[in-house]
Amino acid sequence: MDVKRPEVDPLEHTPLHTLLVNTNRMQRLPAGAIAGLIVVNALVVGAVWLPRGSAGLLVLLGFVVAIVGNWALLLRLRTSGRSFGPERPSVIALTILYMVLACIIGSLSDWWWLTWAAMAVISGVVYYSTWVEPFRLGVTRERLVTSKLKAGAKPLRVLQIGDIHVERVTPRERELNRLVKELEADLIVFTGDFVNLSNTHDPESERAIREIIGEWRAPLGVYCVSGTPLVEPLERVKAFVKDLDNLKLLPNQWISVNVAGGTVNILGLVVTHDMTRDRELLKKMMLNAPETGMHLLLMHPPDIAPEANEAGIDLYLCGHTHGGQIRLPLVGALFSSSHLGNRFIMGRYELGRTTLYTSRGVGLEGLGAPRARFMCPPEIILWEIEGSG
Repeated sequence: MDVKRPEVDPLEHTPLHTLLVNTNRMQRLPAGAIAGLIVVNALVVGAVWLPRGSAGLLVLLGFVVAIVGNWALLLRLRTSGRSFGPERPSVIALTILYMVLACIIGSLSDWWWLTWAAMAVISGVVYYSTWVEPFRLGVTRERLVTSKLKAGAKPLRVLQIGDIHVERVTPRERELNRLVKELEADLIVFTGDFVNLSNTHDPESERAIREIIGEWRAPLGVYCVSGTPLVEPLERVKAFVKDLDNLKLLPNQWISVNVAGGTVNILGLVVTHDMTRDRELLKKMMLNAPETGMHLLLMHPPDIAPEANEAGIDLYLCGHTHGGQIRLPLVGALFSSSHLGNRFIMGRYELGRTTLYTSRGVGLEGLGAPRARFMCPPEIILWEIEGSG
């Protein structure tokens, strides 16, 4: 049972999406314009530091080396096939950031080495967050005990995957499929966003998606839902999974799976990001809920978690937020694409009747966003579900 989709996805008008669209346009700027911006900022740095002689020359040299080095580093991500985002928006931001730091330090002291140190730290963060952490895919292990399954039965192993955001097949996707095979879960669930927002209608990305998900296998099945409509309209998701007999898409549909301890009833919902519609859809689907067994909800965002708890859902698996993707010490996530803000930004939450898990996901945000993660590595989650009934 499909629902009528809103004509405009509500997320299209959020500040985050507007920022991603506008920064993505900066990639159209010619390389000469970026070089000109670097020169202008270098002149500003020089005006502050050059009157100080050799120290000023060192600061100016460090500024140019840092910017050119970061530009080359970000370009290399694409040429090496690791990720495929626009590098020029990031270069512009870094140029301005380095200039501001150099001017602030220069206005307070003559310590040229402090400017170098600040730029070196930022360059190190740029390298780590683009070349290292996005590829540190880990396995988070969770355990759930439920009275809806029989005690003493073999625990059910469920692998939760979310937000692969495929552009091409990269080392991250190859590692994902290696782990999927190694973990040998009884059942696999995917909570949406197969494709990157920059590649929604790209035939090469579609081929890559089908190559990746076509390898997923589990004895009790692989079950999927679609993600954000702005990223992947339902018709695109149907094209991604067409004729793949190893998995099943659940567009507003229940399916019951017999397991060692009883029955797991899986409900897959198609998100609209219209909170009223999504809440009403859950209520409507619960009218047809099986009366016995464990109830597992798959939906892309965590936004209807309070309503799922009221409805008696046992386990709600989702993603969408990427855990913020970029997190800072003490501050946490800088952005959240959830209607509920950071309330269910990542990880496990016990709501009473419902256990909720918001995955940090596997992939990265698209459009003008840097293909980066910081203090928020990608994950898949292996659940061990035991019965106590």
